[in-house]
Amino acid sequence: MISSRRFFSEEAEGAKERGLVYVWKAGSCSVTPERLPGLSGKTVLQAALGIHHGLLLTEGGEVYSFGRLPWRSGPEESCANSPILENTLLGHHVITVAAGSFHNGAVTESGVVYMWGNNSAGQCAVANQLCVPEPQPISISDSETSPLLSVRILQLACGEEHTLALSLSREIWAWGSGCQLGLITTTFPVTKPQKVEHLAGRVVLQIACGAYHSLALVQCLPVQEMKPIPERCNHCSQLLITMTDKEDHVIISDSHCCPLGVALSDNQPENHVFGPSLETLEGRSVTGSHSEDCQKPLVEERMLVALESDGASVLASSDGQEDSGISSPGNILFPDKKEVKEYLISLSDQSFHENCNGQNPVHPSQEEQLGACIPGPPGTSTSALNSLVASCASAVGVRVAATYEAGALSLKKVMNFYGTPSSEPGSQSGSGSPGPEALKDSREEQVRLESMQGKKSSSLVDIREEESEGGSRRLSLPGLLSQVSPRLLRKVGRAKMRTVALTPTYSGEADALLPSLRTEVWSWGKGKEGQLGHGDVLPRLQPLCVKSLDGKEVIHLSAGGHHSLALTAKSQVYTWGSNISGQLGHLNSPTTVPRLAKVCGDGVWSTAAGLDYSLFLADEEDFQPGLYYSGQETTTENNLYENSCTKTPVLLLSCSKIGYISNVIAGGDNCLVLVDKNVMGYIASLHELASTERRFYFKLSEIKSQVLRPLLGLDNLGNANTIQLLQEMASRFSKLCYLIGQHGASLSSFLHGVKEARSLAILKHSSLFLDSYTEYCTSVTNFLVMGGFMLLAKPAIDFLSKHQELLQKLSEKNEENLQLVEVLNALFFMPFGRLHNYARTLLKLATCFEVASPEYQKLQDSSSCYESLAVHLSRKRKEAEYTLGFWKTFPGKMTDSLRKPERRLICESSNRGLSLQHAGRFSVNWFILFNDALVHAQFSTHHIFPLSTLWVEALSEEAGNVNGLKITTPEEQLVLVSSTPQEKTKWLRAISQAVDQALKGTSDLMLYGAGGNVPRQEPPISRSAKYTFYKDPRFKDAIYDGRWLSGKPHGRGMLKWADGRMYSGTFRTGLEDGYGEYRVPNKALNKDDHYVGYWKEGKMCGHGVYSYATGEVYEGCFQDNMRHGHGLLRSGKLTSSSPSMFIGQWTMDKKSGYGVFDDITRGEKYMGMWQDDLCQGNGVVVTQFGLYYEGAFSTNKMMGTGILLSEDDTVYEGEFSDNWTLSGKGTLTLPNGDYIEGLFSGEWGSGIKITGTYFKPTLYENEKDKPKALRKLGILAVPPDEKWKAVFEECWNQLGCESPGQGDRWKAWDNIAVALTTNRRQHKDSPELLSRSHTQTLESLEFIPQHIGAFTLEKYENIKKYLIKACDTPLHPLGKLVETLVAVYRMTYVGVGANRRLLQEAVREIKSYLKRIFQLVRFLFPDLPEEGSTIPFMATEPKGRRSFCSGKSDSRSESPEPGYVVTSFGLLLPVLLPRLYPPLFMLYALDNEREEDIYWECVLRLNKQTDMALLSFLGVKRLWCVSSNTKDACFASAVECLQQISTTFTPADKLKVIQQTFEEISQNVLETLQEDFLWSMDDLFPVFLYVVLRARIRNLGSEVHLIEDLMDPYLQHGEQGIMFTTLKV
Repeated sequence: MISSRRFFSEEAEGAKERGLVYVWKAGSCSVTPERLPGLSGKTVLQAALGIHHGLLLTEGGEVYSFGRLPWRSGPEESCANSPILENTLLGHHVITVAAGSFHNGAVTESGVVYMWGNNSAGQCAVANQLCVPEPQPISISDSETSPLLSVRILQLACGEEHTLALSLSREIWAWGSGCQLGLITTTFPVTKPQKVEHLAGRVVLQIACGAYHSLALVQCLPVQEMKPIPERCNHCSQLLITMTDKEDHVIISDSHCCPLGVALSDNQPENHVFGPSLETLEGRSVTGSHSEDCQKPLVEERMLVALESDGASVLASSDGQEDSGISSPGNILFPDKKEVKEYLISLSDQSFHENCNGQNPVHPSQEEQLGACIPGPPGTSTSALNSLVASCASAVGVRVAATYEAGALSLKKVMNFYGTPSSEPGSQSGSGSPGPEALKDSREEQVRLESMQGKKSSSLVDIREEESEGGSRRLSLPGLLSQVSPRLLRKVGRAKMRTVALTPTYSGEADALLPSLRTEVWSWGKGKEGQLGHGDVLPRLQPLCVKSLDGKEVIHLSAGGHHSLALTAKSQVYTWGSNISGQLGHLNSPTTVPRLAKVCGDGVWSTAAGLDYSLFLADEEDFQPGLYYSGQETTTENNLYENSCTKTPVLLLSCSKIGYISNVIAGGDNCLVLVDKNVMGYIASLHELASTERRFYFKLSEIKSQVLRPLLGLDNLGNANTIQLLQEMASRFSKLCYLIGQHGASLSSFLHGVKEARSLAILKHSSLFLDSYTEYCTSVTNFLVMGGFMLLAKPAIDFLSKHQELLQKLSEKNEENLQLVEVLNALFFMPFGRLHNYARTLLKLATCFEVASPEYQKLQDSSSCYESLAVHLSRKRKEAEYTLGFWKTFPGKMTDSLRKPERRLICESSNRGLSLQHAGRFSVNWFILFNDALVHAQFSTHHIFPLSTLWVEALSEEAGNVNGLKITTPEEQLVLVSSTPQEKTKWLRAISQAVDQALKGTSDLMLYGAGGNVPRQEPPISRSAKYTFYKDPRFKDAIYDGRWLSGKPHGRGMLKWADGRMYSGTFRTGLEDGYGEYRVPNKALNKDDHYVGYWKEGKMCGHGVYSYATGEVYEGCFQDNMRHGHGLLRSGKLTSSSPSMFIGQWTMDKKSGYGVFDDITRGEKYMGMWQDDLCQGNGVVVTQFGLYYEGAFSTNKMMGTGILLSEDDTVYEGEFSDNWTLSGKGTLTLPNGDYIEGLFSGEWGSGIKITGTYFKPTLYENEKDKPKALRKLGILAVPPDEKWKAVFEECWNQLGCESPGQGDRWKAWDNIAVALTTNRRQHKDSPELLSRSHTQTLESLEFIPQHIGAFTLEKYENIKKYLIKACDTPLHPLGKLVETLVAVYRMTYVGVGANRRLLQEAVREIKSYLKRIFQLVRFLFPDLPEEGSTIPFMATEPKGRRSFCSGKSDSRSESPEPGYVVTSFGLLLPVLLPRLYPPLFMLYALDNEREEDIYWECVLRLNKQTDMALLSFLGVKRLWCVSSNTKDACFASAVECLQQISTTFTPADKLKVIQQTFEEISQNVLETLQEDFLWSMDDLFPVFLYVVLRARIRNLGSEVHLIEDLMDPYLQHGEQGIMFTTLKV
C-alpha cells in the first residue's frame, strides 16, 4: 500500500486533510458517517475491521485499535470508543495491518509478522494459549532452504479461524484451523506457519480471507510454459476425458471430479450414472454426459453458465489466453449484451428445471437463445469447459454424424484455450486437459486440412441461417452448450488460421512495472454457501482455480463472511456466495458461480465485503467517488424493525458529502471509509485521471470485442498483405489496450496509497506509454495508407450497418449520414486523443506545487512530452491521409508496385514544377518524393532511387543551369530543372530533409518535447547504406552494404554478387581498394576460392593469400588480379596425390625468374630459373638420395652442359639430354681420382654406355686434380645476386623506388611511417595479434634516427639498434624483407635441400643478402660510410671499449688501425644470422662430417687422461700448472669460456669467445707466476690445444669453417685473426 514514508512538499495543513476516518453502523442504507475521535490530525493510510473492532495504520507506521477488544486486560480498554495506540509495535515501522473476526495482524517494514487477539483456533500462530493480549512476533521460516531463512512477508489476510500471509517470493503461508488453510493436513490447529504447497511456484498477487474460505489472485502462467497435461487423474487414476462412441455420434466428457477436492461423507456414493435418455426434436436419442450424483438434487443451485466469453471466443482465440471475456456466440450476430443479461435475470429456476427434464419450451427471442444459458449437470464442479467440450462434440440433431471431426477440432481448440494446467498434481481435473491420444492421429490431420480449405459453398448467409436454425431448437441436454454445426466449426477453424488472436502480445516490461491483468482466481475452504465459485457447495481442501473468471482480468479480491467479490480491470464486479441479504448486488441468479453485480455509477474501482453486506466504490459524473451499499436494509417504522434486502446496490448519498473517499473497509458491525479533502484541486485531479483512464479502458475493450474481433473474423478481407496489416494493427491495439487496463488498475491502487505525484506510472514509466502509442500509430497509419479502411468497409458493410449506433457511440461521432469508412477511421484514431488528456491532467497536477519544486518540474516536463507526442502523431496521421489521397488519384498500374505500408508522400511534381534537363519535347518526366525513395516516372516505366544512396546539390547559377538541382545516385546522375527559384529551394529542402530522415532511421526517434523545430543540417556526404546495383556491368545485381561517399562506395563495406561471389573490405571511389577478403564459389567442387589481401582499383594488387577450392594456396604478391612478384604456392597436402611447394618469382600468373621448387613426391628440389611455368636456364637439383646436379635446363628437362655428383663423390661433367640422362661428350671422375673422357649415353643409375678413354692419374697430379670438380661447383648455378630479385624489388617498391637506389629518401621514410601506421590500425581490430612488447617496438620505430653532423660511433650504434628493431616486426618493410629472406632460405636449404654440396651456395647466398640489404640501409641512412671504411674513435670516449663489450649485438674488435670498420657483416649479420643459423650450420655439419668424426674420436681418447698426463703429453711447460692428478681442473674457466662458442651465432661473437678464452688462459698463468709474462706462440699453442681438447666441442670443425667463411675480411690480420688461426690449426 505504502510506497514511501516521505510525504508531500505541499503545505502542512494540506497534508492534514488526508486520511480522515469516518465510521458508521452497518445494516442500513440511510447512514450518517461520523469522524472517529481522538486521532488529532494523524493521517490514516489503512484500516481493517473485525466483527466488533478495528485497526488503523497511520502514516508514521503506528497502529491504533478501537472497538471491543476482549483480549486486553483493562476494563476501560476492552471497549474503546476512541483509538488506542498499540505500544508494543512502536519503533517497528508497520506497513500493513489485517483484522480477522476476533484477531489482528500487522507486518513491519522488514517483513516480520505480529499477531494478537483471539487464538482459540491457533489463528495467531501461538500454541496452547487462548488469547494473545499484546502483538507478538511470529517466525515464518522455509524448511526447504538450508540454513533456515526467515520468510519476509508483504501482505496478511485474516478470517475467523485462520490467517494467510503472502511472502516476498509470492508464496502463501497459512496457520490456524480448517480446510480454508489449503494445507494437506487434518491436525488442527496449525500453529507453525506452513507453506500452501499447492500454489508454490506460481506468482500470487493478492490474498483475501472470508470467515471460512480463502481466495488468491494468481498470475497466469506464460503460454509457452504449458506442460503437457496428464491423461489420467494423478490421484484416482481415472481418465480425465472420457469418450463414448455411439453408432452415429461421439460424446466427449471431462466431468471427472477427483474425490480429493471434495470432502466425501460415508453416505455419498461415488457412482457415475448416465443421465436419463432424452428425446431431441428430431427424435434422435443422445446420451447425457457423465455426471456425479450428489446427496440431494441441488436444483436451486444449478449453474447458469452464461458464457459471455467462453462460447465463440474459445473457438476464435488462437493462443491459450483469452484476454477478456468479450464475444459470446451471439455476439457474432447480436452484440447487445444488455438484453442477454436481462434475460438471464428473468429466467427462473423453474424453466430451468423443465429444460432438464427434456421439455422444450419455446422462448421468445433467438438472440437470447444464442446468449447460451446452460443448465449445468446436477451437482459437481463442472466448469464451463465440460459443457463446452460436450457440446462441441455431440451437437444435437440432424448433423450429428458429421461431428466426429468437428469434435476433434474443437476439442483441440478448447484445450488450447483452457490449457493453463494447475501446477500441482492434486489439482482438480476441471482445469482442462488435452484430448486423449486417440485424437492425435491422422484424423486430426485430415480435419485440419479440411478446415484450412474450407467449403466454398458456406457463404456468410449460409452460416447465418444455420446458426439461427440451431438457435431455435431448444437445447435439451444437461451440460450441453448449444448446437454447433460442423460447418460453423470449420468456418471458425478456417478463420482462426487466417486471423490473429486478440490476446495482447504482453510486453514483459509492462507486466513487470504495472499490475498484471492476466490473472486467475483460486479459492478453497468451506463452500456451503457457494462462496468458492465452483458451481457447487462442496468444500475444497486445496486451492482450485475458478474457471469462469479466466480471462476476466480480475485485479482485486474481497471476501466477506460467506460471499466473495472480484473486481476487474473493466471496473465490473463479479460476486458469488451467500446472497441472503442481497449482498451480491444481484437477485434471481445462481450464486455458486461468479455473476456480475448491478452497480449503477460509472464503474466500480474499489470493493469491500463485510459479514453480510458489500460496499462498492464507483465513479460518479463529477469524478467524486460514490459509495454503494448492498445488503441488509433495516427500516424503523412505527418502532417495528423490518428487515429486507437491497434489490440492487444503493448509493449512500451522505458519504459523498464528506469528501473524496479513497478506501472503503467493511467488517461486522461497522463500515469505515478513509476520506481526503480536495486541497487545491490536487485530489480531484488524481481521481479524474484515474476515472477517465478506467473509462477509456472500458471503451477500448468494447472496441476490441465489439468491432475489432468481429472484423477479424470476416471473410475475404482482401489480400494477405492487408490482412497482415490489419492483424498487426489489431495486436498493437490489443497491446495498447492492455497497457491502459494495467494503468487503470495501477491508478486505483495508487489512490489507496499515499498519493505521491512522483510515483505516478505515467511519470515513472512514461516511455512505456509513449512507445505503445507510437507503435500503434505506426501500424494504424500503415493500414490507412494501404487503403485498409476502404477495403474493410466492403466485407464489413453488413456487420457495420447493423451496429450503426454502437459504432457512433464508440467513435464519438454523432453527425448524420457519416460514411462507414470515416466512422472506422475515427474509431481507430480515437485513442490518440487520450494523450492530450494526459498532458492536461498532468498540468493541472503541476499547478498544485510550488514552481521551484522538483515535482512541478517533473509534471511540467511530462506534460509537454505527452503533448508533443500527440502533435507528432497527428502529423503522422495527416501525412498518411495525404499519401492515401495521392494513391487514390495515381494511375493504377504503378500504384501496386510503389505502394508500401510505411511509404509516405512528401511532394511530387505533377504541377510541372520540376523537369529533367535536356528532356525530349514530348517526354513526360514526373518526380515523386517519398520518405524512402525518389521515384522518376515516365510514360510506362518508373525508376526508384532509394534516398539513403541519393545525394543532392544545387548547381551554381553561372554555369547556365538556372534553378538546377544535381541528383547523384550510385548509377545515375540527373540534372533537374525547376520552374522557379522558390520551387528549387522547396525541392532542395524537401529532398535534403527526406534523405536526412531516411539515414537517421524512423522519424519516431524525434525527441519527445523537442517540438519538431529542430534546425535541419545537410545530410552527410559520407554515410552508411545498403544498395542493390541494377545496371553497372561489373556489379549488376550485387548488393553493397557499407560506407559511401558522394554516390560511390568508399570505406569499409561488403559486396555480394548474385552468383555467390562476395567481397568484404575497403573501397575507394566505387572500387575495391585496400585490404579485403574475397570469396568465389566453385560450383564443381562445391567449395570457395578465398582471397585475403590487398586490392587496388578493383583488382587484387599487393600482398595476399589466395586459397583455391582445389586445396592449393598461394601466398605472395598480386598485380591486376594475377600472381605477380614473389610468392609461395603450396599444392596438395602431404597425403594428397602430388604435394609440392614453389617459392619464387611470378610474372603474369606464371612462374618466371628464380624459384625453388620442392617436389615432395619425387623427393627432388630444383633451385634455378623459370620461364612460363617451366624450368628454363641454369639450375641446381638435389635429391633425397644425395644426387646433386647443376647445369642448364630447357623446358623442364636437364639439357645442355651440367655437372652431376653422386653421394660417393663420383662426378660427371658433360652433356645431358633429359633428366638424369647423359648424352654426348663428358668426363666421369671416380672418387679415387681416376677419370674417363669420351661419349656417354644412358640414364644415371641404370647402366651407361661409354665410348672413351680411361685415365689413372699419378699421385702427384691427384692432389691438384681431385678438388678441381668440387671447386667448380656453383659455376653453372644461378649467381647469388640473381636470386630472389623479386623480394628485394618488392622492398624497394615499398620504399617508393622504381629500381634499387633510385628514388627520394624522404619519400621512403614517409612510406615506412605509412606502412607502420596502417598495419597497426589493421591489427587494432584484432589485438590478440599484437603483444605488448610488439606494440612498444612499433612505437619506438616511429622515431627516425637523426643524421646531422659528422658520423660518429654513437650514430652507428643507433642505426644498428634501429635495424634490430625494424627487423623484429614484419610490419616494417625491412622486417618484412628479412622475414621473407629467412623463409626462402629455409625453404631452400631444409629437407631435401640439406645437402652438403649446397654449402658453398648457401654461404654465397648469405653474403649476397648482406650486400643487397646494406645497399638498402645506405639508401635510408646516406651518411653511413661505404663498405670497409672506418669511423674514427672520438677522443672523448675513454669508456669506449666497455660500452661495446657488454651486449652480444656488438661486433667491436681490436683492429690494428684506430677506428671502427663499417662492414655489412658487422652491421647486418647480428640481425640475419641468428635466423638463418639452423639450416646453415646443418650444412656445415654435413659437409665436415668425416673430419668431425675423426676429430671427435681423438678428443674422446685423449680426454681419458688426467690433467698432468695430458698436459705433459701436449708438452706444456711444467711450471705453469697447478700440480694435480684430477681431471678437468686446470684452466677450467678457459675451458668453460670456449664452450660458449656453440651458443653464439655470428662469427664476430664466436671470435670474441676465442679472444676471451685466450685472456682466461693468460689470467690463469699470471695468477700462478705472479709476474708479467709475454707469450710466444710455441708456449701458447700447447696450452690452447689442451683447452680445446677439454672443451669437447662436438662440431668444432663446422664452427671453424663458418667463422672462416663469414668473418669480416679486415679481421683476418688482426689480433682476433691470429687467435682464430691458432684455433683453426
